[in-house]
Amino acid sequence: MGGPFWRNRPRAWSIPKGLVEAGEQPDVTALREFAEEIGVPAPVGAADLTDLGEFRQASGKRVRVFAAAASGFSVDTVRSNTVRLELPRGSGRFVEVPEVDDARWVGVDQARELVVAGQVPALDALVALGS
Repeated sequence: MGGPFWRNRPRAWSIPKGLVEAGEQPDVTALREFAEEIGVPAPVGAADLTDLGEFRQASGKRVRVFAAAASGFSVDTVRSNTVRLELPRGSGRFVEVPEVDDARWVGVDQARELVVAGQVPALDALVALGS
């Protein structure tokens, strides 16, 4: 996650996600959200995705997570979009902040410490695929 609310906070990383649009299949949503949040098209197609399942977040929201092997993807290509926020709220002053302010490859143990707690089970599901 990006922007002033999440920068340098523990457990602030998140899997790209968003709402399924009317008539859209969840795997297509995953690809669209990847492109919107990461700033480049997903390096794979819907047929390459593995559905890791649905995971309940602390808010009660359920997030469906997909994964894919994408050996040619480089985090150097990440170009976050921005979000317009009123700061402070009610001030009439707006700023543009990145939706994603950090992208890098990390090991699974470090990823477990970085992602929001409700998404750790998605990492576990991904690791289980390789077992």
